Amino acid sequence: MVPKYSQSNHQKTKNFEYKVDEGKTSSFDSQFVEGGYYGITTGTAATAAALAALLSIENKIDSVSVKTPLGNLDIKVKHSERLTETSGKAIIVKMPYHDPDVTKNLEIEAEVQLRDQPGIEIFGGEGIGIVTKPGLQVPIGQKAINPVPKEMIRTNLEDALPVGKGLEVTINVPKGKDIANKTMNPRLGIIDGISILGTTGIAHSMNSESFQKAKKCQLDVALAEGYHEIVLVPGNIGEKMAQRLLQIDADQIIQMGNFVGYILEQVHDKDVSQIIILGHAGKLVKIAAGIFQTEHRIADGRREVVTAHAGLLGAEKELLESIYHSNTTEDMINLLEENGLLKDVFNSIATAIKERCQECFGLDPEVLILNMDGIPLNQNHRINLNFN
Repeated sequence: MVPKYSQSNHQKTKNFEYKVDEGKTSSFDSQFVEGGYYGITTGTAATAAALAALLSIENKIDSVSVKTPLGNLDIKVKHSERLTETSGKAIIVKMPYHDPDVTKNLEIEAEVQLRDQPGIEIFGGEGIGIVTKPGLQVPIGQKAINPVPKEMIRTNLEDALPVGKGLEVTINVPKGKDIANKTMNPRLGIIDGISILGTTGIAHSMNSESFQKAKKCQLDVALAEGYHEIVLVPGNIGEKMAQRLLQIDADQIIQMGNFVGYILEQVHDKDVSQIIILGHAGKLVKIAAGIFQTEHRIADGRREVVTAHAGLLGAEKELLESIYHSNTTEDMINLLEENGLLKDVFNSIATAIKERCQECFGLDPEVLILNMDGIPLNQNHRINLNFN
């Protein structure tokens, strides 16, 4: 690759006050919360389904109150039924909220079987993925039900179990295998289904801590597999470019999404010896301005960065105005190429990115800025590229 080198707990909604204090109850049915939309995690849905299945042995259940790390949530039950005198089944729909989460509207089922011996055993059934790589919270070979959801299921069921009885719980996601390839699971080595996730019980939008942690899982897997040379890319386009240009394994590539700063913080704390930041100019030039959350609606600065670096290199006022008023980064690239400034400007921007990473995170990455065709725009790097 390269040479070695050393929210508030009380938030107002349109119609009611949403509270998540311990002991409080909140109805979570795709309801608007000021500042964004919130929903339930797959872990909370699985917990609700298991609780409803247990309660349905006695009575048909329309809703359940689930204890989560943030408080109690009232959750609607789509279907519940008594299967036998000692078993039941229930279905929860993971209701939609303001986020491109492929698990929205997914049906999560639970079947429970009472037994005479105490204790609660939790199994992953249909549509729950199997872990095949190290570095995750679940050991290799086990079903991908994370520790917090497992504990939520156990805690909620213990309160509802008849005295002296135990329980077997099986969580199923009938469409889990079908949608798994639309999730990050294949990258993380989780096959044949989705994961049952959640650290708080509440699903936030993509600009949240939970989504950041999902990105961090890729780093955890890479390190657990023994990689200390990693490539940070903005997303799928950057990943494809990295696979084409570098002789690396897929697990060495970490998608940052918009959370550049968060990922760089995580890298700083890990045993990583070599770092490449690689991607299209439209994302990477923002880092040169110290923008470490690159979502367009939060911060842009592309035209300002390119204009400033062109100006530092002596570009004429007319060219600077054309760059500043360009609609896309590719338009800026074309203007710089036409005026013989392309290499110098992007060398300057790449240097600024390195300096920002050094100043803010104590990191010394190699930087490779590309156009949409995957052609390098800067030459001041020490990366061995594969153009075959």
